[in-house]
Amino acid sequence: MKFIESFAMAIRSLLANKLRSALTMLGIIIGVGAVITIMAAGSGMENSITSTLEDLGTDVLYVTPANPDAPGAMAMTPGYATPNLTLNDAEAIARIPSVLGVAPTNESFIELSFGNEVLASVIEGTTPEFIEAMGYEMASGQFISERNVASRDMVVVLGSKTAEELFGDEDPIGQKVKMKGKRFTVIGVLAAKGGSMFGFSMDEMVIVPITTFQARLFPMRTPSGEDSIQSIAVMVSGPEAMDDVTADIETTLRKRHHIDEDEKDDFAIISMEQMIGVFGDITGIVSIFLAAIASIGLLVASIGIMNIMLVSVTERTREIGIRKAVGAKRRDILLQFLLEAAALSLVGGGMGIAFGWSLSKGISFIATYSGFPLQATLSPLHIILAVGVSVFIGLASGMYPAWKAARLNPIDALHYG
Repeated sequence: MKFIESFAMAIRSLLANKLRSALTMLGIIIGVGAVITIMAAGSGMENSITSTLEDLGTDVLYVTPANPDAPGAMAMTPGYATPNLTLNDAEAIARIPSVLGVAPTNESFIELSFGNEVLASVIEGTTPEFIEAMGYEMASGQFISERNVASRDMVVVLGSKTAEELFGDEDPIGQKVKMKGKRFTVIGVLAAKGGSMFGFSMDEMVIVPITTFQARLFPMRTPSGEDSIQSIAVMVSGPEAMDDVTADIETTLRKRHHIDEDEKDDFAIISMEQMIGVFGDITGIVSIFLAAIASIGLLVASIGIMNIMLVSVTERTREIGIRKAVGAKRRDILLQFLLEAAALSLVGGGMGIAFGWSLSKGISFIATYSGFPLQATLSPLHIILAVGVSVFIGLASGMYPAWKAARLNPIDALHYG
């Protein structure tokens, strides 16, 4: 019963100073709102990346060049890894049992134009197997063929968004687009796929034969003088064959690259599960780092609560003396002031959650409208954590003022003021 009476008294005290209580809660609202926004947007980003990678197929391995002397992920970073994969490597991997097909790929950024329209995009140089490996479908026209690859044809397949931005309602098939001063004939348009990677929509790319990419757009050689490729997507018959195919790829490439037994691989083999795990770790670390920065606001808010509670104790010294004179115990005074601090932080935390969720939904809307689908996600754990942190801040901040109020001598308190 005393708890309910103390809680009611705490609420009345806060309502008696509405403006001061509101300003005190503002720090909690902003701090909790910032943390919730970052958590919700971070979870949405992680889900978006995971969904995009899963759409590419989980029964696919990726082979990339790697620097055997570089640590961790740096080994596969362009500029650290020597370009050493070739089309012959891809053909050798294609002959491995349980490999359904391979899609060697080179990638870069390019500017393409049609009439007065100019557009920056991602360009992929690849082979006919790319469309199956990446899970695309054709909306119109045809995909690049083996003949296009063999002849180094000046043809291009456009992503759905690229085609829409360049041509609008006009049919792109048979039209000419210009890239690096060269004219390419549009032979097909991919169906919309959705998703984005590294800030570019999966529907914004343009695709040309890999031999055309190597010879006419972005020549790049291996140390031995052959045309190099940046990665090889390997389609595997099923999850049960992944380990065997990985081992066979390693054996094949070590033999082709003349790597001795005591030397490290100059290539890396990555599964989709590993890629999802890596991106999940990256987004998780970034979210935690940003949330830690946002939590500084909560620290400032806790100082504000402590300051206001100390002011409240000073203002209400006589009231405390009267309550003690009529029989209130130290624990009653302590409980009342702790409840006031907890109520401030709890209400502020609840409003902060609503503010953060609204802000994260706004960010999701803006990102989606800009072409980068992002669906903010707020889990029950986030809410429980935010409420728990708010209450803890209130109790911790109110502990000293409450202790000070409880320790007041009733006679001195009655004579105060």
